[in-house]
Amino acid sequence: MKKVFVSGCYDIIHGGHIEFFTQAKALGDYLIVSFANDEVLLKYKGRKSSLPLEHKKRLLESLSMVDEVVVGDNVEEDGLDFIAHFLRIKPDILAVTEDDKYGEQKKKLCALTNTKYVVLPKTLNYKKISTSEIIDWIKAPKEVPLRVDFGGGWLDVPKLSVEGGFIVNCAISPLVSITNWPYEIKSGLGGSAAYSILTGKNAIENELNLGVGWQDPAIIKETGLCVWRSGKLPVLEAKYNPDWLYGKMALLWTGKTHITYELTDLKRNYHLIIQAGKLAKDACEKKNVHILAEAINTSYKAQIDEGMNEVPGFNSIAKKYCGGGYGGYVLYLFDDQKERDIFLQNDNTVLIEPYLKK
Repeated sequence: MKKVFVSGCYDIIHGGHIEFFTQAKALGDYLIVSFANDEVLLKYKGRKSSLPLEHKKRLLESLSMVDEVVVGDNVEEDGLDFIAHFLRIKPDILAVTEDDKYGEQKKKLCALTNTKYVVLPKTLNYKKISTSEIIDWIKAPKEVPLRVDFGGGWLDVPKLSVEGGFIVNCAISPLVSITNWPYEIKSGLGGSAAYSILTGKNAIENELNLGVGWQDPAIIKETGLCVWRSGKLPVLEAKYNPDWLYGKMALLWTGKTHITYELTDLKRNYHLIIQAGKLAKDACEKKNVHILAEAINTSYKAQIDEGMNEVPGFNSIAKKYCGGGYGGYVLYLFDDQKERDIFLQNDNTVLIEPYLKK
């Protein structure tokens, strides 16, 4: 009888595991599956088990291709939690996946028992997923806010960051979910970051990989009214309750979408952008809507200097394009709710309010 041995965490069994077990069983007659116990999982993966140990063992034992299940409990040797079982069983084959991080250690172990080391490809005719991705999906929120930015936009892009600069933004409602998205897409409100968060992805990593900044996922997760330090990664300078902005904000849809990463390298007035960020920071500290209006209008001046079309002022005290501009939504700031409600009688306007997660 040819014995095949495989090991892993197998914290949440998914299709990739089933395919691997099936391929491994085809190499011999008897398949032994070793999974890491709770202590090993916590030490090397940094998380607690998703299932109680006995439940996980019973689940693995129920699989038709699995003949025996053992529990790895060696916390001393990274990647070899199963060593005691392996030396006892002396399997004919040790099967691993092509991305196994502990190949060298396992090859040396195989040499001790004259076990053949076999690498199996990760083949799956549908989208692959990891246990970590499953956990992230489960933990993902059902709904999140989007955001409006007041000053310092672009200073969150690592290559454009400025020491002493600030990015000031505010989470807004209505909230969005995978099934309910009450805004236009590609509109300058941080929608791509919100979607990443809703689907359990690393939104900051995704945004940076696109070549844009981290402010969208940072404020969407933090909520409220936030001041961030310019830099390569988000550092929160201060967070405020945005209730003093209630009834004072609204959006106008320009009718044109935009994609922020296509705009990153355009020439723009960073002196004005830095100035707007500092003004917005001061406005937050003082809860002063007129200083905030000055910050927003300074941002707008930088946008017009960059080449964006001017937009009507209506009865607002400040306005600017959201996000990268050149379309999308325009943010309007008002002295009071009465003026805001008059503005909302126009076509293509959207009611928004500041949002702070309780």
